[in-house]
Amino acid sequence: MFENTNIKFVSFGEILFDVFNDRKKIGGAPLNLALRIKSFGFPVSMISAIGNDDNGVSLTNYISNENIDINGISTTKNYATGMVNVTLDSKGSATYSIQHPVAWDKIEITPTIRKIVEDSDVLLFGSLACRDLVSKTTLFELLKYSNTFKVFDVNLRPPHYNIETLKSLMDKSDFIKFNDEELLEISEELGSSSKSIEENIHFIAQATKTKAICVTKGKHGAVLLWKGKLYHNAGFLINVVDTVGAGDSFLASLISKLLSNGVPQEAIDFACAVGAIVAQNKGANPKILKEDIMMFLNNNCKI
Repeated sequence: MFENTNIKFVSFGEILFDVFNDRKKIGGAPLNLALRIKSFGFPVSMISAIGNDDNGVSLTNYISNENIDINGISTTKNYATGMVNVTLDSKGSATYSIQHPVAWDKIEITPTIRKIVEDSDVLLFGSLACRDLVSKTTLFELLKYSNTFKVFDVNLRPPHYNIETLKSLMDKSDFIKFNDEELLEISEELGSSSKSIEENIHFIAQATKTKAICVTKGKHGAVLLWKGKLYHNAGFLINVVDTVGAGDSFLASLISKLLSNGVPQEAIDFACAVGAIVAQNKGANPKILKEDIMMFLNNNCKI
């Protein structure tokens, strides 16, 4: 399934508990990315922070048991482990109430995390971690490592972002992932008058000098710009249970495939399949076997 699993990934940002009406699930987009990439057999490290509390212990135990390196996860004395209240509508789409400040807002730069990033091949990060100056400062320091492939997962959670920070993050990225609403909002803020997904992909690529961009379109699949060419997947017809984490697994699958196999159409089809499988299950990180993915691709028709 993957030609090269020696690529070293590191994921920076929030680790937390998603709290639903009837359950509590481990989550946070950077952790969801790390868990899915690790499930494919790649070495993965996590950079974040937890509180000195039972939730923090539960998180680090879980992450360690999944064979993700936790040396980059620090413990804060004055801030609790992150919690997010998740509300699902009748279609399974989620809205979030995110506590602030919490431990992952206070990720401080250390020699340990500098070394982790320096030794990695791919750095994954999102916009939410920049809502607090401490974690934002640390992330921008880590983005200075020019030999690391930098993957920016745009994750707009009002009111936790501003266009200036988003533009700076995009300028420093080698790969940007949006959903369609995020793409249109940011493109308009930067001066685009187009409502076309494809036109705005090229607009962002030119504005930020980023050569690789992907946009997810919910049930309608995704569009990928890779080495100057656009690739499409029209999506899969599924019964959605909840959408939490589907975009994270999509991105994890896409980057893993692109960087290990290098076949863009195969990568976007694979990623859309994994995202669809996640959306058919409860929670952000259902266990998915490689056989499950291949069976899904063989048995499901694109919309």
